[in-house]
Amino acid sequence: MNNNTHTLYDVIIIGGGITGVGTARDCAMRGLKVLLVEKQDFTNGATGRNHGLLHSGSRYAVTDPESAKECFQENMILRRIARHCIDPTNGLFITLPADDLSYQKKFVEACHKAGINAEIIDPEYARQIEPAVNPDLIGAVKVPDASIDPFRLSIANVIDAKRNGGEFLTYHEVIGFINENGRIKGVILRNNKTGKTCEIHSRLTINAAGSWGGLIARMAGVTVNMFPAKGSLLIFGHRVNNMVINRCRKPANADILVPDDTVCVIGTTSDQVPVETIDDLKVTPEEVNTLITEGEQMAPVLASTRIIRAYAGVRPLVAKDNDPSGRSISRGIVLLDHETRDGLKGFITITGGKMMTYRRMAEQATDLACTKLGIDRRCKTATTPLPGSESVIAKNSKPHSYTSFVQEGRHGTLTQEIPHQTIEDKAMVCECEEVSVGEVKYVVNKLNTDNLVNLRRHTRMGMGTCQSELCACRAANVLCKVAKLEVQKSEQDLTDFISERWKGMFPVAWGETLKEGQLMSQIYEGLCGLNQLTPLKKEDQP
Repeated sequence: MNNNTHTLYDVIIIGGGITGVGTARDCAMRGLKVLLVEKQDFTNGATGRNHGLLHSGSRYAVTDPESAKECFQENMILRRIARHCIDPTNGLFITLPADDLSYQKKFVEACHKAGINAEIIDPEYARQIEPAVNPDLIGAVKVPDASIDPFRLSIANVIDAKRNGGEFLTYHEVIGFINENGRIKGVILRNNKTGKTCEIHSRLTINAAGSWGGLIARMAGVTVNMFPAKGSLLIFGHRVNNMVINRCRKPANADILVPDDTVCVIGTTSDQVPVETIDDLKVTPEEVNTLITEGEQMAPVLASTRIIRAYAGVRPLVAKDNDPSGRSISRGIVLLDHETRDGLKGFITITGGKMMTYRRMAEQATDLACTKLGIDRRCKTATTPLPGSESVIAKNSKPHSYTSFVQEGRHGTLTQEIPHQTIEDKAMVCECEEVSVGEVKYVVNKLNTDNLVNLRRHTRMGMGTCQSELCACRAANVLCKVAKLEVQKSEQDLTDFISERWKGMFPVAWGETLKEGQLMSQIYEGLCGLNQLTPLKKEDQP
C-alpha cells in the first residue's frame, strides 16, 4: 500500500467489473500508468450475476437497432480475442402458438438491417437441432448467439492489464475524492479488511462502478441519473439445451434459456429497485414462479429438471440528463466527461451498456482519457487475443485426459501452467466440475486466490449439481495448505462460503434441492460444527 500512496498514476479506475477491468487493460496497453480499485473483488457486481449470454444483437434488433449493431460487432470481436471464454452454441428465436407469427418477419428484417445473420428455418429442423425446444413451436430463426463465461473473461482482462503494467487494489473502497479547486486529483480509500485509509493521486479518475456509479459520482459532487434494474435468474441442475433459446417477441421477462457449461440458466426478470438495496438483492417467490412458468414454455423438459439455485443481478440503467424521472432510460453506452458537463476536471464516468459491449465501452473511455492526457496511441484490444485465447496451445503442455480437456476449456492456453505431475496434483477437489488440486495451486499462485468465493469464480468449484456440499470442505483444506492461510481464517471462510451457497438455494428450497440443503446442513453443522465456531472480528476475517 505504501508504494501506491507515493505514486502519481495517469489513471485511477473505480470498479472491478468487466467494464473496469476492460478499461484497465486498454489503458495499460496504451502505456498509461493505471491503478484499478474495487471495494470487494473482481466480478462482484452485475458482471458475476448475469446469464452469460454472448448476444448476437438479435434481441435488440427491433427495439434498439444501434445496440443490436454494437452487440453483433462486439460478438464477432470476442469470438476472435476471447475464444477460451466462449461456447459457440448458436441460438434460436422461437415463435410459440401464443405468439404473433407475423413478428418473426419484422424481427428478421431488423436483424438484417443491423448486419446480423438471422435465418428463418423450418420448425421441424429446429426440433432436430435443439431437441429441448417446445415441439409446438410454429416458427424458428437461427442466430449467432453463444454463451460466455464472465469470470474467465474478466480475469483474462486482469491478467493482460498486469502484463502491461496495470496495478490493482481489491477490497479497497473509495470513500472520498481529493478535489483541489474543481479538479479531481485522486481518491481516498478505505481498506475493507483492515479499516485503514489512504490517499492515492492521479491525473485522471474514471468512474466504472456500474450501478454503484451514481453513488460514486455523488461523492465527487456531480449527478448521474442511475436507475438500477434488478434481474433474477434460475440455474437448473444440468444442461438441457444445446443452443440458446429465445422467445421471438418483444423483450419480456424470462425469455432466454442459456446453456452454461454443465448447467443452464433461465432469465431474466426486470424491476427497478432503489439504489440503497443493490448490495443485498433477494429473489422473490413471485419471480421464481415467473421464471419457471415462462421457462417451461420454451423448453418443457424444465418442468422435470431440478432447480439448484436462484440469484439476482442489477443492470446499470441511465436516464438522460434532462430527465430526472427516468422515463428516458437507455441500455446504450453512456460516457460522461464531467469537465464539459459539470465543470469538474479530471473525472470521467463510463456506464450503461452491457457485458457484450464492455470492450467498446473501455475503448471509448480510454480514448477520452488519452485525449485529456495528451497521449496519441490507438486501441489494440479488438485485435490482440486475451491471455488464454492465443492461437496455439503448447503441444507438450499436458497429457490428454478429461480433466485436462475441462481445464483447457476454462483456461485456454494458460492450461499449460497448471501443475499435473504428481498424484496429489491430479487428485480431485470438485468432481462435478473436474477441479484438481493442481488447478487450485495454479489459481492461488497465478491469480492471487486466497478465498473460496474467488476459487469458485476462477474454477467453478462448487457450482455443479451438489452446490459444494461434497467439495467445499475439501477445497478449504487444499486452499489453506496451498495459500498458507491461518486455520481459523479458513474455517471462517468456509462458513461464509456455505452461507453464500445456501443463500442461492433458499428461494428454490423444495424437493431435491431441499433434501440437498438438509444434507449440506448435516455435513457442515452436524459433522463439521461450523455453526459452533466463534465468529472472527471484522479485522481478522479473510
